[in-house]
Amino acid sequence: MQIHEFASGEFEDVAGEFFIPVIVRTAPGVRGRMAVQDLGEGLVLSRLHSGPRSADRTDRMAATASEDDRMLFVVQVAGQGRFSQHNRLAELGAGMGFLHEARAPFTWVSQTDTRHLVLSFSRELLALRAPEITEACGRSMDPASPAMHTLAAYLDRLFEIADGLTLPQRLDAGHAAIDLLAMALRDVVPSVAGGDGPAEVLLDMMLMHVREHLADPHLQVDELARRHHVSVSHVYTLFERIGSTPASYLREQRLLAAQAMLADPRHARLATSDIAAVAGFVDRRTFERAFRRQYGMTPGNWRRERCRSGSASATLEEEMPPP
Repeated sequence: MQIHEFASGEFEDVAGEFFIPVIVRTAPGVRGRMAVQDLGEGLVLSRLHSGPRSADRTDRMAATASEDDRMLFVVQVAGQGRFSQHNRLAELGAGMGFLHEARAPFTWVSQTDTRHLVLSFSRELLALRAPEITEACGRSMDPASPAMHTLAAYLDRLFEIADGLTLPQRLDAGHAAIDLLAMALRDVVPSVAGGDGPAEVLLDMMLMHVREHLADPHLQVDELARRHHVSVSHVYTLFERIGSTPASYLREQRLLAAQAMLADPRHARLATSDIAAVAGFVDRRTFERAFRRQYGMTPGNWRRERCRSGSASATLEEEMPPP
């Protein structure tokens, strides 16, 4: 766990380093304190306590920033405020939750001393369609709803025990938090029957094609374009909707497939080179470099750590407070 204490003039630096770059305004003398738990793979869970302030992400920031795939889910533990994004205004009170995204401007005002739980993650981890994610932003989530209550309790407990978990356990627990968030958001997201129309359907078809053909070492962007009867440039345009490129998405899905195989006891006798080949990596060294860059350790070390780790889910279930 990392602890950071900061004064009013340092709010912007903290926001830019751990959350999303914004313009922050506070009264003189306002201070803040933040505790940070790194869950791995860009998943970060924080507790933030600060005085009254306003934070604005401008149109220019949203249009030019490189971190536009970042999402923040916030539980307002205590205090009062309001948040607006996509022309929606959420009035915030104790226990409420709200989601916001870096790729669109927003305004967040805390009118009192506040305490928050903040989950920062990559947009692609959230199992909702792009239009549904956008529709979820800027809407308050009722603390009385069972899904929101469960999610808030889970995040609070996860923060408390994260120091005692291994790296794979923290990562598993973080992914479980994202799954709970997706469930809770379905209570507040209006029905978006068609998404963005034919383009959204075509993108979904491409994403499915990638996931179903990971083992094909020759799968490239030109193959996606040919199979779906569009130009290569249009494939790149479609993948921009999920804040990625075809190559990045393919590499990520192959790494996820390899990670799942490394964790599966049924594949315990398979060498990492065999798992790399099944996941579509032609060269073992390329696989190991990509895996280490993504997960912070070699495939072999990750497998050994996983075998020793036990189940994070069982630990959380035993220690979770009742609803």
